[in-house]
Amino acid sequence: MTTAHAAVAAPGARFTKLFHRKQDQGGEPRLSPLWTFVAWLATLAFFAPVAWMVLTSFHQEADAATNPPTPFAAVTFDQYKLLFSRDITPFLLNSAMASILSTLLVLALAVPAAYALSIKPVEKWTDVMFFFLSTKFLPAIAALLPVYLIVKDAGMLDNVWTLAILYTAMNLPIAVWMMRSFLAEVPKEILEAAEVDGAGLLTVLWRVVAPVAMPGLAATSLICFIFSWNEFMFAVNLTATQASTAPVFLVGFITNEGLFLARLCAAATLVSLPVLIAGFAAQDKLVRGLSLGAVK
Repeated sequence: MTTAHAAVAAPGARFTKLFHRKQDQGGEPRLSPLWTFVAWLATLAFFAPVAWMVLTSFHQEADAATNPPTPFAAVTFDQYKLLFSRDITPFLLNSAMASILSTLLVLALAVPAAYALSIKPVEKWTDVMFFFLSTKFLPAIAALLPVYLIVKDAGMLDNVWTLAILYTAMNLPIAVWMMRSFLAEVPKEILEAAEVDGAGLLTVLWRVVAPVAMPGLAATSLICFIFSWNEFMFAVNLTATQASTAPVFLVGFITNEGLFLARLCAAATLVSLPVLIAGFAAQDKLVRGLSLGAVK
């Protein structure tokens, strides 16, 4: 009877072992082959649209518009030549300037605020955190009209600095929440030692807190940069010719004459490159920063 039960349970047991985590020779846990296969499938599923966009950017419009698509059509660089002939560079520079300025302003404001909410907590700091979060409850479209009127009266329409200030206000609550969780992991002992040695607040922030919280700073700055780079609503409504950003440039290929799919994919590929490069350059700090404090 026992042998029969074991024979019946054996296939199920073997199937279950496929999902179990194993350990290598050093004792570190590693995923089973089946979970590794599932992870690769998920990665390919997320990467497939990006790969298709890049592939389509090297096709002619006639090949990109066929149904079903023709992935093995002739490769050409005509779409990229047309993009630079339309002078995409100012749009990229405007996006870079607004995103970098806003990210620097966000970090300059979020780090002291997070320091006051985590390492040196103020009274009723939970209410302060909720106030920061509550500023994200209002849909951005609901604030568009008053923001437009204020910017118009201030004479700041079609100005990169206007976008930088708006992006700073948009990303600051997220940055404070993220930096607060990162700074909460900084050991209090090294801060007390720095204070005993006579270090002031700015010295503590620059020489003690910043090196320890560098992964969190990298993750926060990259996320703020991505949100600013991808922002479209304020950019399309508050700019015209001088301060238009890359997302505004993209919609220029959707006209009443039709959708220029290959050219749009080429422009989207160029617009995505700065974010991809920044993410690749900071991937180690980004992973450490996003996982900081997750497992203790």
